[in-house]
Amino acid sequence: MNLSGARSLRARVTLLATGLVALVSVLLLWLTWNLVGDAVSAVPQLPPGTTVRVDGVDVDASAVTEHLRVYARNRVLLFGALAFCFVVLAAGILAWTFTARVLQPLREITGTARRLSIESMGERIGEVRTKDELAELAETFDDMLDRLQAAFDAQRHFVANASHELRTPLAVIRTELDVTLADEQADEAELRRMAAVVRDATERAERLVGSLLLLARTDGAGLVAREPVDLAVIVASAWRAARPDAEKRGLRVEFATPGAPTFGDPALLERIAGNLLENAVRHNVDGGWLDVVTQAGPQWSVLRVRSSGGLLDPAAVPELFEPFRRAGVARTARTGAGLGLSIVRAAVQAHGGTVSAEPVVGGGLSVTVHLPALP
Repeated sequence: MNLSGARSLRARVTLLATGLVALVSVLLLWLTWNLVGDAVSAVPQLPPGTTVRVDGVDVDASAVTEHLRVYARNRVLLFGALAFCFVVLAAGILAWTFTARVLQPLREITGTARRLSIESMGERIGEVRTKDELAELAETFDDMLDRLQAAFDAQRHFVANASHELRTPLAVIRTELDVTLADEQADEAELRRMAAVVRDATERAERLVGSLLLLARTDGAGLVAREPVDLAVIVASAWRAARPDAEKRGLRVEFATPGAPTFGDPALLERIAGNLLENAVRHNVDGGWLDVVTQAGPQWSVLRVRSSGGLLDPAAVPELFEPFRRAGVARTARTGAGLGLSIVRAAVQAHGGTVSAEPVVGGGLSVTVHLPALP
């Protein structure tokens, strides 16, 4: 609602109030006019032919009675019309004035909404003087702005980080191409080295784009497929991809994975287990350890992945679930985009579950996923 809309509403309310007052006043005036006429008619009549002296003149009594009736009605009509005009005018003025006060919070809401933009999302209506539905509307509007501002801030942060992450491999590719093209004596070995660097940078950009697409698919979206899934089977399948890197780094791996049935999208559930295992291997230390546990319960099926690694600040652990957040010396720009746990959280929430993390004493991270158990 813009300013003209608020004025139109003010005019409509004023006209409605004035019209109601005018209607009631007309009814009261008509009722008074009839009551006065009936009261004069109820005066006792003198016998026919009776005369009365008025100002020294003999006048027939019936004529005097009729004159009094007409006079009384005319006086009522005159003063009633004057009162009617005064009451209607006063009602219009009062309605216009008080409507302005009543609609003041609405004008504040309208003005704030008109001034808002992505750059000025911090502006709020604040507490209004009235404690009625308009105050509730203003509070609801401010709450909505808080949620919108949080969403815009998260979006800007996400886009900035995504742009930064994509710029790095693109910069590597361009640098290698420029250096190689500038070298007129570049031989086959140099070209092969350049091609290998470009291929690695391209694969990194491809993985990042794939992770962004997967995060966009899972974050706030519903499940594409719903079927019974055993977490133990999912972990075994995901481990096949992470095992070569674990063996290369000499990790001691222990599995305690009895059957833990759940219900959901097998592809997303495997991505949950795969991201947790890949993170545990990638951010581990050479010769470290890795524990994977599954548990079945009456309400929740649990997947827990614990691993050694660098020391983590407990206060910073929840931030690891935000996009492009890394913690620890091992989480460098060359070991991932920082989207693994973000995808895990989005996928778990899409299944109606919860995920939490805590640092391991001595260094490392423990991530626990709770998913609804199969009924």
